[in-house]
Amino acid sequence: MADLLSDFAAAVARTPDRTAIIDGLGRRVSFAQLQARAQGLAWAWHACGIGKGDRVLLAMRVDADLYASLAALWSLGATVVLPEPAMGLAGLRHAVRVAGVTAFASAGAYGLLRFALPALWRLPHLRPIAKPGPALDLPLPDAGDLALISFTSGTSGAPKAIPRSHGFLAAQHRAIAPMLDSSAAEVDLVAFPVFVLINIASGRTSVLPNWKMSQLAQVQPAALTAWMAQHTVTRALLPPALCDTLAGGAIPPSLHTVFTGGGPIFPDLLRRLQAEGPALHITCVYGSTEAEPIAHLSSAQITAQDVAAMAAGQGLLVGSPVRDIHVRIVTGEIQVAGGHVNGGYLDPAHDAENKVRIGQIIWHRTGDAGYFDAQGRLWLLGRVGTQVDLAGKPTYPFQIEVAARSWPGAAQCALMSVRGAPCLVIAGDAACLNAWTKAAAQLDIPGVKHIARIPMDRRHASKVDRKALQKLL
Repeated sequence: MADLLSDFAAAVARTPDRTAIIDGLGRRVSFAQLQARAQGLAWAWHACGIGKGDRVLLAMRVDADLYASLAALWSLGATVVLPEPAMGLAGLRHAVRVAGVTAFASAGAYGLLRFALPALWRLPHLRPIAKPGPALDLPLPDAGDLALISFTSGTSGAPKAIPRSHGFLAAQHRAIAPMLDSSAAEVDLVAFPVFVLINIASGRTSVLPNWKMSQLAQVQPAALTAWMAQHTVTRALLPPALCDTLAGGAIPPSLHTVFTGGGPIFPDLLRRLQAEGPALHITCVYGSTEAEPIAHLSSAQITAQDVAAMAAGQGLLVGSPVRDIHVRIVTGEIQVAGGHVNGGYLDPAHDAENKVRIGQIIWHRTGDAGYFDAQGRLWLLGRVGTQVDLAGKPTYPFQIEVAARSWPGAAQCALMSVRGAPCLVIAGDAACLNAWTKAAAQLDIPGVKHIARIPMDRRHASKVDRKALQKLL
């Protein structure tokens, strides 16, 4: 994309020898090396005939080659198709089926996936074998050109293909960059690939995960903090599930800031994090696949009154809308519009249920219920349609779950309707079941069910997978 490619080139010119990426094996790649790699891949793939109009399915581990490949393909004018990694082979098959793929780019053992997908057999197979050379003399993509096709997580049905233009990604860069801006030479541990793009364009060092994002539950606190200490990480960009892991370890002294999103950030998690690292500055980011970010909240801005309001059933505070986004509440649902809000899906049939066009403005229906408080801050209640009836009053999950997570022995909780009756499902110390049942009765919840573990979403392991939980119950 024109803006990020230009900003990347400027970052290389400023500090060519600064480390751009430290991958999961601890290998360091400077900005100059990353640029040379991208240019070499562009030469190699240009010779294969890749250019404007191609849609290239990309299957690579998250390392420097992934980002060099993105830059190379974008400089050629091609569109990158990124399957939903949490779905494995099914995600690749779905991406091939719906995205009109014309080539396949893979690294390492991912190349073997080609043999499992007959639709790829006759397509060009691009491997990361660079041809050294200067930058190709090609025009930068236009803002309206398609840069990327990615997918929703699929938790509410088949993953939807989301086309993102170069202009969209540039707008997203402008929305995120101020939040990450710092006058210091930060070293960021980044678990969200899009934020690595922002860091590359900003000339900032990114440390990549040394774990599989599909296996977050297996990451141990000592391993996470050791990886941070090894590379003197100053800031961490992590989903709430990994923040929970971080709270169970010895936070390294170099770490001063945590950005977290990809799922609800409950007050009890913030308390645990700050108990381990009292000086930590924590920023909570609210967004969706189609609109990232929407709002943000510094932990330092949460008052005792806010905590009391959340515990009293007012929902979950997520903060003030970011710059350059418009947010409105329509019949209780949060809707957003702006330059970094996706305006439609690859399949227009999906637009009818998720997009609202008013004149020239396209509003995205987030599917989240919420409201604004008197200070103009956004509060979440839960997903639209997940409310249950408590004593004749419709009640959303976060109105109960925020408080229940602070009960002794409770590790996870979910307010559900089971066989037509409200039930609070809790994972944690079963010895506390009687205490939970009494506390729930005071909230007009007639039943509490203990299970070993509540299933979470496949992408960030930070949101309750309510469909899976319903089946389990």
